[in-house]
Amino acid sequence: MRVEMLTKEWPPENYGGAGVHVEHLVAQLRELVDVRVQCFGNPRPDANAVQVPDYLSQANAALQTMGVDLTMVTDTQADVDVVHSHTWYANLAGHVAGLLHDIPHVLTAHSLEPLRPWKREQLHGGFAVSSWIEETSYLGASAIIAVSEGMRTDILSYYPQVKPERVHVVHNGIDTNVYTPSESTSAREHYGIDPVRPYALFVGRITRQKGLIHLLRAAREFNEDVTLVLCASSPDTPEIARETAEAVEVLRAERGSTSVVWIDDQVSRPDLIELLTNALVFTCPSVYEPLGIVNLEAMACSTPVVASAVGGIPEVVQDGETGLLVPYDHTDHPAFESAFAAAVNTLVSNPTLATRMGQRGRERAVRDFTWQAIAERTVDVYQWAIEHRHE
Repeated sequence: MRVEMLTKEWPPENYGGAGVHVEHLVAQLRELVDVRVQCFGNPRPDANAVQVPDYLSQANAALQTMGVDLTMVTDTQADVDVVHSHTWYANLAGHVAGLLHDIPHVLTAHSLEPLRPWKREQLHGGFAVSSWIEETSYLGASAIIAVSEGMRTDILSYYPQVKPERVHVVHNGIDTNVYTPSESTSAREHYGIDPVRPYALFVGRITRQKGLIHLLRAAREFNEDVTLVLCASSPDTPEIARETAEAVEVLRAERGSTSVVWIDDQVSRPDLIELLTNALVFTCPSVYEPLGIVNLEAMACSTPVVASAVGGIPEVVQDGETGLLVPYDHTDHPAFESAFAAAVNTLVSNPTLATRMGQRGRERAVRDFTWQAIAERTVDVYQWAIEHRHE
């Protein structure tokens, strides 16, 4: 079987969970099928990288994406059996390539545009374009892979025209040979993290979806000996970058300059693994999260998770076993923030419990979320899409 994999992100230009997903999925798929990757960005040896056409260099970002997608369609080989796209950035390429070559288009749903209205801040009118691309692609897809049961429910709710039998759940995965507890100390030394004080860790882009502003407000109620370490970069807009910086300064003014360590550049994978390993607790305050692969990364490093109970997160983090879940209510942010702080403080006050939850998290990651199993399930979806192509 020959598969054309279409994605915006591909190493070394990975910045989010979808990129991590594609990277590890492809590595395992290549043990089973023939995979060719097309991605956005600069040339690289292991993928066909496509850049924005010159004539769209000054256009809205959504139009630039369409230009890249059409180039991907042109470069798609006609003899492939399946085209597989990830996120709205590549969905149009998959949809059109499927039509042009009369082959199944399988897409993986990492998020839904209707559930990310804050993207309007980033794309402006392009948000309507991205939403149209997503809807068109979902309605036309031969098969849709949802990364969680929660994601599947959302798809069928927001796109009721999609036949339920076309939506298959295949969870995100984790390479537990890569994400494993680290004994290194170099990252903490490099970033100036106190080796004695316990710290709560956040890793994610600066975007409304990740709930970082709620975490910064919650941290005002953390136990006084806790440091908040933020691996937070790539703000969606100048406005949210400014809002985040202001919230950090408020926190430092109230709790002292050492209360926050903000790492605002891309952290290497070895450093990230070290930071995950040594965090007393990993925090995920997302207001929307189809699965949350970063929670799996933390669990694989034997770190307990405190997370909002949204989307697919409860399918990963077992409340009371591998971490603590906090209900999210968009109508009462202060209550959510206080409850989130209380959950963090529970683990800070009971490091034995935190250690036990971290150990259980590692066991769960190894047992239930291997990429090999996920690749095998993905090939099953490909085969299903081929068999039901014209139904």
